[in-house]
Parts: sequence; structure tokens; C-alpha cells
Amino acid sequence: MTAKPHVTVYTTPYCPYCHAAKALLKRKGVAFEEIDVQDPAIRQQMMIRANGRRTVPQIFIGETHVGGSDDIHELDRRGKLDPLLQPQ
Repeated sequence: MTAKPHVTVYTTPYCPYCHAAKALLKRKGVAFEEIDVQDPAIRQQMMIRANGRRTVPQIFIGETHVGGSDDIHELDRRGKLDPLLQPQ
């Protein structure tokens, strides 16, 4: 049996785009790890992992960098998000 990919969302508590991305994942029943990047060291880790992107959210499905809120919503509109969320 294969497991669903681990989903990581780098966020800040006051970011409306973070809330929108998390709401989409919740509507789809996707469990995710939320990492608050208010700590500069954690934000730096996110930036390294996200190829220099500083804004939140930054979303990863497994090791695939999906991007931010607009990116994940666009993937969903194009029917390309659900396949990424399936067990590998």
C-alpha cells in the first residue's frame, strides 16, 4: 500500500492567501503540515527549499514545490491538483 504524499504549507497567521490555500486543501480532505515562518531562521529554510521565494504560502506536495495560493488554485482549476495528491 502506498501513502499519500506529505503536504507542507509554510504560512503566517495573518496571511489571507495562506488561509485560502489551507481552505482549499481542507475542502479536499487533505491533511497537511503547517509551518509558521515568523521566525527568521524558519523563513530562511523555506526560502532555500522554495528556490528563493520569500512570500507565503509556499506549498509542497511531497518534494514537489507547487508554489503559492494562486498556483495551487490554478492547478485545481486545471484538474492537475488531485493527481498530485494521490498515493504514489
